[in-house]
This record gives sequence, structure tokens and C-alpha cells, in this order.
Amino acid sequence: MASTQLDQLDYKILQMLSGNARKPYLEIARECGVSGAAIHQRIQKLTQMGVFKGAVSIVNPASVGYDTCAYIGFYLHDPSKFDEVVERIKAIPEVVECHFTTGKYDMFIKMYGRTNEDLLRVIHSELSSLGSARTETLISLQEVFHRPIPIKHEK
Repeated sequence: MASTQLDQLDYKILQMLSGNARKPYLEIARECGVSGAAIHQRIQKLTQMGVFKGAVSIVNPASVGYDTCAYIGFYLHDPSKFDEVVERIKAIPEVVECHFTTGKYDMFIKMYGRTNEDLLRVIHSELSSLGSARTETLISLQEVFHRPIPIKHEK
């Protein structure tokens, strides 16, 4: 989607909601100097355009027992089977992201395990049968920061 379809007000709304998805529409309207109805219409337009993919509550994985975060790079036997492999990966609840990549790996996933042993179980029992030639696993020791993309209105 071309960013030229978005105007100054759209970018201001995006900046506010990317920092706090629960910010009330009326508060956004006051800060933007427009009506609450105008904000509601703009957000509906942005959603229909596919700018907003949804709103989520971010749960701290460790607070619900997922203490191990891992990134796994896959070398597929047959990269043309990517779509089939992705469908099988979608069935593994511990996998939270999946990317088709260039460079070293054919695909790259992010997953959480309750423990290192749980992570090993998922890798051996569920991921190893997906048609990968081999995998490389990186365990994250600590997420240092996580932030939304910068929202800037380029004229």
C-alpha cells in the first residue's frame, strides 16, 4: 500500500495508537482538534485499507510460564514446500512468528517454551518432521527492548 494515501491526520492517529492501542478515541480527537466521529471514521478507513492489522494485548511470556524464547532457522529439503511447511508450523501453538527469508535460512521462526526441555521436546517431536534438512536454534537470553515501527509523515 502506498503511504501517499495517508494524510497528516492519519499519521498522527497512527503515532498515538502505535504507542498505546487502548488510547480513547475522544482523547485522540481532542489532541488532533477534530470530532470523535471523525477519528472513528479515520480508524475504520485505516482498518479497511489494511494499515491496522488488529489490536493486541501484549502478554509477558514469562508471566504465564514461558521462560525460554528461541529463534530457529530452517534449511528445507525442498523450498518449494514452504506453504505446506507453514501450514504444519501454524498447528504448533508455541510458534509465534514465521518468516520466509533470504540469505542463510529458507525460513525463520520465533517460539516460546516453558523450559529448555520443553523447547527440545517441540523441536524433536514437532519441528524435526517438517521436511527440514537441518535447523539452527538460537536461544534468547533476554529481550532488551521491543518497540513499534516509527511512524513519520514524509512529505
